[in-house]
Amino acid sequence: MTPWLDRLRSRTAAFAHDLLMVPVAWLLAYWTRFNLERIPAAFLDSALQALPVVLLSSAVLYWAFGLYRGVWRFASLPDLMRILKAVAATAISVAVLLFAINRGENLPRSVPPLFFLFQLVLLAGPRLLYRWLKDHRLSLGTGTRVLIVGAGRAGEMLVRDMRRAGARQYQPIAFVDDKLRRHGADIHGVPIRGGTERIPELVETLAIDLILLAVPSATAAEMRALVELCEDTGKPFRTVPQLENLMTGQVTISALRPVSIEDLLGRNPVTLDWDGLCAGLAGRVVLVTGAGGSIGSELCRQVVAARPRRLLMLDNCEYNLYRMEQEFAERHPELNLGRYLMDVGDATGVDALFARERPQIVFHAAAYKHVPLLEDQLRAAVRNNVIGTGVVADGAHRHRCERFVLISTDKAVNPANAMGATKRAAEVLCQALAQRSETRFITVRFGNVLGSAGSVVPLFKRQIECGGPVTVTDPDIERYFMTIPEACQLIMQAAVIGAGGEIFVLDMGEPVKIRDMAEQMIRLAGREPGRDIEIRYIGLRPGEKRFEELFYDAEALTETQHPKIRVARREGADAEAIAAWRQRIADCTARCDGDALATTLREVVPQWQAAPSEAPVLREPQRAELSDV
Repeated sequence: MTPWLDRLRSRTAAFAHDLLMVPVAWLLAYWTRFNLERIPAAFLDSALQALPVVLLSSAVLYWAFGLYRGVWRFASLPDLMRILKAVAATAISVAVLLFAINRGENLPRSVPPLFFLFQLVLLAGPRLLYRWLKDHRLSLGTGTRVLIVGAGRAGEMLVRDMRRAGARQYQPIAFVDDKLRRHGADIHGVPIRGGTERIPELVETLAIDLILLAVPSATAAEMRALVELCEDTGKPFRTVPQLENLMTGQVTISALRPVSIEDLLGRNPVTLDWDGLCAGLAGRVVLVTGAGGSIGSELCRQVVAARPRRLLMLDNCEYNLYRMEQEFAERHPELNLGRYLMDVGDATGVDALFARERPQIVFHAAAYKHVPLLEDQLRAAVRNNVIGTGVVADGAHRHRCERFVLISTDKAVNPANAMGATKRAAEVLCQALAQRSETRFITVRFGNVLGSAGSVVPLFKRQIECGGPVTVTDPDIERYFMTIPEACQLIMQAAVIGAGGEIFVLDMGEPVKIRDMAEQMIRLAGREPGRDIEIRYIGLRPGEKRFEELFYDAEALTETQHPKIRVARREGADAEAIAAWRQRIADCTARCDGDALATTLREVVPQWQAAPSEAPVLREPQRAELSDV
């Protein structure tokens, strides 16, 4: 049967049921008025004569008040409110019509109120009973026995969804929650058995098959503690999406997913000055370079939330640019969008873009970032990361942009690799321009982001899926991590508060041992490190450091108005000297003179420790890239 026939059949059955209840309620009202004894003949005759009027009024008002929009299977408070309004209107209209017809002859004053009450019971009661029977018809089944962690709103919605649609598959047995006031209570008949420390004990005593973590607002530290308890049980566990992802306010069984490494390494949500952000970005033309990359694409999404007048995306990868254009066409069809397939080193093209579009704010995220690859590709790294940055920065200066934001990296601090050296040179270049430009040149420096292209997290996932080994360069290697949305939000915040010439350093929290990350990801996959999946240490690669730094000793870090953003103060570079140096860099690049290029780069970045002419090192694929920008 087609869907519309199903709906028609369902509505017709509900309508017929309600009309059958009308004479029952009408006659019950009279019978109750006469103390459940015999109704006098005169009153009974009047009641029967008035019945067509009562039926007609009820039918019209029931339909008008939308009693048949809802589905009995999901009857809820809004349905009850519609019934309440409909039966009240029916009782009042019947009393008025009968008074107009025969002055209410043989109509006791108590009958309309009683008619209202009996209608309410006879219409709402069957609906609620039907839903209850549907929700609980399988509650004695033998489905997966579930322990729910978190007796808040998310946990309550999970139980409701299990009872409604998934009881054959899932059977909620108990809750645990760390709030003492909830202990001993129950939710939809499911008891709250104590705090989360009881998880291992309850899993064994209640024969639990699956643990569901219904704590979307939990911090990363709280999630790590819960995951450890769940891992001790040896049972599978799942979690609901994080709080910021629950846009609909509904939690269902289908929304459950495995716990990810991002849940354990992420931090508390960033608090932003959205009023300040909107004031700084709304109504402006914003250009994002590297718009198809990990950081650039998320920056574009975050900028759109601030309602720019026009968003310009620049990228040299055709597919990435196409993908972003399609995404915005689907999600934000009203967005005034421009896209440019272009290399940031194309001085003519970039200048033409600035002349045509007149961007007011530039986020420069375009960069080569993979440390091992760039060690023997110095010319490409300089051309993109240094010369390309200079081309875009010059365009912003010449065309009087309001702000230019350079996305930098912790690898620019005491660099041990070509990538870090080129990013530090880009920082110096922007600081030099800041001294003589009306444009505010701002640098934002941070560490690795979770899940970016070529990063360690997707690499480890692939290696685990293939059965290992998981390759880690060094047992002691550490890196700073933050999520891509958090990094982009803080970049935008720094762009708004920057006055020009600053290097903002994002608070990255505590560094994470890559060995610990690998072990945790193996456990999250249901395997045991060293037994099911081998962790193999392959040694540091060229240009790789064991420990990253976020600022130089000479940079005096000071607080800003945002608790997660600090500013590194240092003397600005000599603008004229940097202009001459840029010309030498361009000449070396044009000649493909690698040794001269390395020597010239070291003039601006003397901390770069790599030898100027190392032989290229070829390594096996599938190695951990710890160089996300």
